[in-house]
Amino acid sequence: MPSRKFADGEVVMGRWPGSVLYYEVQVASYDDVAHLYTVKYKDGTELALKESDIRTLSSFKHRKSQSSSSSPSRRSSSRSRSRSRSPGRPAKGRRRSSSQSREHKEDKKKTVQETNLVPLKPSENNTRSYNGEPESTERNDTSFIALEQKFKPDLDIERVLEHYSLRPRKEEKKREEIYSEKKIFETMKTEKAPPKTKELEFGGRIGTFMLIFFLPATVFYLLLMCKQDDPSIMNFPPPLPALESLWETRVFGVFLLWFALQALFYLLPIGKVVEGLPLSSGKKLHYRINGFYAFILTAAAIGALLYFQFELHYLYDHFMQFAVSAAAFSMGLSIFLYIRSLKAPEEELAPSGNSGYLVYDFFIGHELNPRIGSFDLKYFCELRPGLIGWVVINLAMLLAEMKIHNLSMPSLSMILVNSFQLLYVVDALWNEEAVLTTMDITHDGFGFMLAFGDLVWVPFVYSLQAFYLVGHPTTISWPVAAAITILNCIGYYIFRSANSQKNNFRRNPADPKLAYLKFIPTATGKGLLVTGWWGFVRHPNYLGDIIMALAWSLPCGFNHILPYFYVIYFICLLVHREARDEHHCKQKYGLAWEKYCQRVPYRIFPYIY
Repeated sequence: MPSRKFADGEVVMGRWPGSVLYYEVQVASYDDVAHLYTVKYKDGTELALKESDIRTLSSFKHRKSQSSSSSPSRRSSSRSRSRSRSPGRPAKGRRRSSSQSREHKEDKKKTVQETNLVPLKPSENNTRSYNGEPESTERNDTSFIALEQKFKPDLDIERVLEHYSLRPRKEEKKREEIYSEKKIFETMKTEKAPPKTKELEFGGRIGTFMLIFFLPATVFYLLLMCKQDDPSIMNFPPPLPALESLWETRVFGVFLLWFALQALFYLLPIGKVVEGLPLSSGKKLHYRINGFYAFILTAAAIGALLYFQFELHYLYDHFMQFAVSAAAFSMGLSIFLYIRSLKAPEEELAPSGNSGYLVYDFFIGHELNPRIGSFDLKYFCELRPGLIGWVVINLAMLLAEMKIHNLSMPSLSMILVNSFQLLYVVDALWNEEAVLTTMDITHDGFGFMLAFGDLVWVPFVYSLQAFYLVGHPTTISWPVAAAITILNCIGYYIFRSANSQKNNFRRNPADPKLAYLKFIPTATGKGLLVTGWWGFVRHPNYLGDIIMALAWSLPCGFNHILPYFYVIYFICLLVHREARDEHHCKQKYGLAWEKYCQRVPYRIFPYIY
């Protein structure tokens, strides 16, 4: 195994990815397996670099002094040698007219004079252009154009030097080596393995192992409590049903049929195809946006079943068995995904699920975007079977309430719960493209956490209010219903406008419609919004989420805390997610994130962590 060249803490010059510019960096650590150095730039940005992309400080100073000490005669000699290789020189044996020779010399002289106007400075540590420290920390969408124009003279000079070969032979040889290394670097960039996951979340190996059992147990406990006449948390534990009553093959078959139907709708060649965000390798995956069409087709299929008098409250009668079937399916899917991920190329592994620990990677997800052909398993499960199934379950609860209580129409509480959550699901499917920018798609792998969350937790826990109202009807007045509706509308407005602002800016920062937005540029090329909703408070969409969650629970009254489980859980979820976002953004954006935090100091949960 080759020995490392640079020690931890050593200050060296590191190449900025995708360019030939070197900046002063400090070696943080070295990966013996991937043979990559983790270096830290002055702005706090950390990157993994190959050894060939790191140079000592002395080598840069030596080149600079050598260039400055060159005598005029040497420079003249180098130019004469350059002319011997110039593309404009005729082949041996041919003569050039004196007028052509004079014109050629004048053109070269002019070119040399032009290049001397703006000399190149490869040894200059000009990190201010990359770390979020521009002359003005707040810019609109034209800042990228200004930055491009700023470097345009240097690029023009490079083209001139390359075309006329005005460098000495040693410098040209060195340049060929640099370009050769650049090609190697680009190849390594597209094929390099993601770094090992060092910081474990959710309590690490022990925490994730416990969650694999705790999450299903929580779902079953909530469903069992809702079936009790007195669903008080003091009545613990609830009466446990016989194990054989929890499983029915017919119910599992219905679940498989539902999953297959949604997969069929996903494969239909309807809807536009869009590109996702660039992966660490630079590759962009393609996604078909047809979730809303799948919802329409599902609604038509459900309508046909009701027309032919299919008893949809069958879902209510076998609700626990459906939950067990979904949990069993998600566990089987998770095992399949992990076994499959062991053969996946290293560059396709998830940055958050590559720890090397079986249980942790199984829970988080080892592979980032597992696909069977063009069928993206994670993207499909994110919105289709569970989210649309949530609406179908709510409708089944509404029909079960009418049948059990002999009602000609559903209760006002049930109507509010169904309407609010239907709006939320339709909004998610209508804005399906926005999910491509979320952490679930771009950062987390597809393992037990997302498989169980998408297929079990969402449809069976998020529908808890409707399930509760079937066995515990609650009467509310029209003024109270109007107040709850207004509250939900306020939450939805904050949630949708904040998310739309963020998603539109991520997709196209140069959109003229977003010219009013100001942002802080970062080393990654992205911008951090400091105006609009995102300049008012960090994560304003979380505020809208919490308000809507409260509005969904209020129609259930205040007799029991059980229907408010969703609000309590959601606050805990968002606290944890905000902490993850803060930590992730600090590592990713460095100094630019610190400036953003100074500009936007307010958080939704300021004192919890």
